[in-house]
Amino acid sequence: MPKRVLQGVVVSDKNDKTVVVEVERRFTHPLLKKTVRRSKKYHAHDEENRFKVGDQVAIEETRPLSKNKSWVVLGPVGAA
Repeated sequence: MPKRVLQGVVVSDKNDKTVVVEVERRFTHPLLKKTVRRSKKYHAHDEENRFKVGDQVAIEETRPLSKNKSWVVLGPVGAA
C-alpha cells in the first residue's frame, strides 16, 4: 500500500530531531456548500534539524518512531 504524502508548514522546531507540521485541507461542506478549512498538526522526524518555523515541507507516513511521531520529513516544497 502506498504511503501518504502531505504538505504543510513547520509551526514548531523546538524538539530535537522533530518538527511539528500543520497540514491544512479544504473541502466543500455537504449541506452549506461553502469551502471549509480544517487543519491538523503532525509530529515529523527531521534527522538533521534542517527545517525551521515557516518552512513549507512535504512529510511521508512511516512506521511509528515514538509515541506521537509516525511521519518523516521528505524535504522542502517550492521556494519558501
